Amino acid sequence: MKCCVTTSCLFRRKIFRVPTSVFIVLTESHLAEMAWRGNLSKNIKELRLLMCQSSPASASARAFVEKNYKELKTLNPKLPILIRECSGVEPQLWARYDLGVERGIKLEGMTEPQILKALEDLVKAGQSLKA
Repeated sequence: MKCCVTTSCLFRRKIFRVPTSVFIVLTESHLAEMAWRGNLSKNIKELRLLMCQSSPASASARAFVEKNYKELKTLNPKLPILIRECSGVEPQLWARYDLGVERGIKLEGMTEPQILKALEDLVKAGQSLKA
């Protein structure tokens, strides 16, 4: 089992050794689930996250930013993704669409996967506004 494929990571420029017997299988549902992330800039003109730097209510919003910002920005390099931190503010997610239309969601009490689902819903709302 010494046969390996060398793969370089784009962001950290480290080299990983991956056994050739490892296969990643993506179903159509996985691809569809990931595809909406690359379509943010087609449906949204600006994305804003408002949160507190230290409050427990904003903990999941901070976790969402830490886990997802890099991927979302890589897939949508021209989309303005604004992170606004203010002491004591209630966590919110805002999307601005064409013609200045905005929709917001309060994130208090949501988990990180629920915030991701809320963002997906905002993207779908942008698609329906264009139709």
